[in-house]
Amino acid sequence: MEPLEVEPVDADFVQSLARGLEVIKAFDAEHPSRSLSDVARATGLSRAATRRSLLTLQKLGYVRSEGTLFGLTAKTLELGHAYLRGLSTPQIAEPHLKDLMRDVRETTALSVLDGDHVVHVARVPAGGVISVSINVGSRFPAYATAMGRVLLAGLDEAAFGDYLGRIDLQPLTDRTVRDTAELRAIIEATRKNGFCVADQELNQGLRAVAAPVHDRSGAVIAAANIAVSAGMRSLDELRDMVPRLQACAADIETDLHLVAGP
Repeated sequence: MEPLEVEPVDADFVQSLARGLEVIKAFDAEHPSRSLSDVARATGLSRAATRRSLLTLQKLGYVRSEGTLFGLTAKTLELGHAYLRGLSTPQIAEPHLKDLMRDVRETTALSVLDGDHVVHVARVPAGGVISVSINVGSRFPAYATAMGRVLLAGLDEAAFGDYLGRIDLQPLTDRTVRDTAELRAIIEATRKNGFCVADQELNQGLRAVAAPVHDRSGAVIAAANIAVSAGMRSLDELRDMVPRLQACAADIETDLHLVAGP
C-alpha cells in the first residue's frame, strides 16, 4: 500500500474517520499483524494519529493487540456485510461472471428456474459471435439448455417427476432431446458430475456449459453458464472450462452465504 496522508476536503470531511479507514486498510493477507510504526509507515500518518486510530478501533472491537502488534478482528467483516446485504443475487454474481468472462473470453450468465423455463438474471457478453439473441430476462425451455438442466437436477425426485409428466419436449433443433427417458438420464448425469453441457439443442451453433449455485442448505438456487459459438469452440474446449466455471459458482455461493448471515 502506498503511504497516504489524508487531507480534509471541506468542512464536512471527517479526517479522523478517513484516517481510521486508512488504518484498517493497512492490514491484509501479507500483513495480518503490524506494529504501530509499521501502520504509520504504510498509511503515511503520524505516529500520534496512527496510535489514536488504533486505540479507537480497538475499543470499538475492530482491532486487537498482542504485545506491540495490532491486527484486525472478525468484526471488520460487518463493514462488508452491510454492503453485501443490500445486493440482489444478480448483483452479487455479476463481478464473478465478469472475472470468468475475462478468463475464458466467452459470454457468461446466471439463470434461475421459473416454472418450466430458465430465466437469465445476469449476463456478461464477451463480444463474440453468438447465433441466438439472449439478454437479461430472456426465457427458454429448461430441458433444452445447460443451465435449465442444472436447475432441474436440483429438484427433488417428486418435483422432477411432476416436470417430466407435464413437459412437452418440442424440438428446437435437430439435436434437441425428445425423449423423457433420455432427459432423465441427462439430469441424473448432471447430478453426478456437478455440471452439464448442451450442444446446439437450444439453437444451432450454440454450445453451453453450466454449473449449479447452492444456498447454505445445499439447495440449487441458480446456475452459472458459459456460452460459446460451436464454430469457434469444440466440446473438448468447452469441457476444459468446467473447473473455472465451478470456481466461479463457488465464489458466488461464498458471497451469497455472507449475505444470508450465520
